[in-house]
Amino acid sequence: MAVSACRLCGGPLEETFVDLGMSPLANSYVQPEHLSSVEPCYPLHARVCGGCYLVQLDDVASSHKTFLDYAYFSSYSDTWLKHARDYAEQMVKRFSLNPSSMIVEVASNDGYLLQYFRAREIPVLGIEPAANVATVAQEKGIPTLVKFFGSETAKKLVRENRRADLLIGNNVLAHVPDLNDFVGGLKLLLKPQGIITLEFPHLLPLIQETQFDTIYHEHLCYFSLFPVERLLASHGLTLFDVEQLPTHGGSLRIYARHQEHLARPITEAVRHIHSLEERFGLTRLATYRRFTDQVHDSKRRILELLTRAKDQGRTIVGYGAPAKGNTLLNYCGIGTDFMSFTVDRSPHKQGRFLPGTHIPIEHPDRIREVKPDLVFILPWNLKDEVMQQLAYIRDWGGQFLVPIPVPRVYP
Repeated sequence: MAVSACRLCGGPLEETFVDLGMSPLANSYVQPEHLSSVEPCYPLHARVCGGCYLVQLDDVASSHKTFLDYAYFSSYSDTWLKHARDYAEQMVKRFSLNPSSMIVEVASNDGYLLQYFRAREIPVLGIEPAANVATVAQEKGIPTLVKFFGSETAKKLVRENRRADLLIGNNVLAHVPDLNDFVGGLKLLLKPQGIITLEFPHLLPLIQETQFDTIYHEHLCYFSLFPVERLLASHGLTLFDVEQLPTHGGSLRIYARHQEHLARPITEAVRHIHSLEERFGLTRLATYRRFTDQVHDSKRRILELLTRAKDQGRTIVGYGAPAKGNTLLNYCGIGTDFMSFTVDRSPHKQGRFLPGTHIPIEHPDRIREVKPDLVFILPWNLKDEVMQQLAYIRDWGGQFLVPIPVPRVYP
């Protein structure tokens, strides 16, 4: 699906943000029996709209293909579960949620978040397009509708009298091919006094720290506050508060309401983020044009570090099989010549191979067996959690390699 017009404002997409070449779908983990099969690859070219400054991919695979057999389950990260639990406690307290409230989460994954509201006996509903992931949530007792969310799904729920007091979208906005249909659905589903919260990786740290690996086909858009505020306003919604989060290398959590719900004024935090973005240059195309050179430099540094380690006879294995890692490995050309295998806690990935590079994914116990010199942490945003889990590698002098924001070896 070639995109020649901005998904938000309809303007022409003429400016390149970064071109990462051809790449397989980042979550298309390969089964052993398919290793000799042709692996589809797609252009991974991100552009920026000169009108609204929305960064987006201009050529993408079908969303239905992406979520056909989805391998990402949120509950396998302790850090992410704590984030979800803390969020639930904060929302219950701030908005006085109780058993008479209704909470709906779009892209609810395996019920990792809604379980904490359900434990408080607050009615919940998950909406999740990946049937294999939704089944896990349903087995936990989380009511889950297997659907892609948009205006039609919202209309159906409104007819069933299931409008939301709290409408949640964590790390879903970037996945949406039709932004206006999606936000139009949020508008329909929200009760008159209801609140929307959306979390998404923030474009500012992505550029500042050269987080190019967070760009992959599943993520169609990359947001600063400006385009999100414009998108919401075009559907009669007001962005009234925002928080900066450490998740995914730096994210924003925005709060929105119906425009006519004036009881919640726009906070100083919104003005603060606007000021940060303006000072950094997110309203100037020159800032976006420099990103390609940053990415080229990051690639060279990563390869230099790995090459030096291999020249010294050091053994390298990976930790994690995240989508971001697949972008990094494929773009940099890192395969089993550098990294013999990677490990992952999720049994849904173990026994498969990383897309493109065909690096095998094994159980974390393999690290104790092999005793590598270096563990390459692919989910670098979780490096503290991973280093704590694998602290035992220091017993044989093992070290950790973290590629982003600057390639670095940690003792």
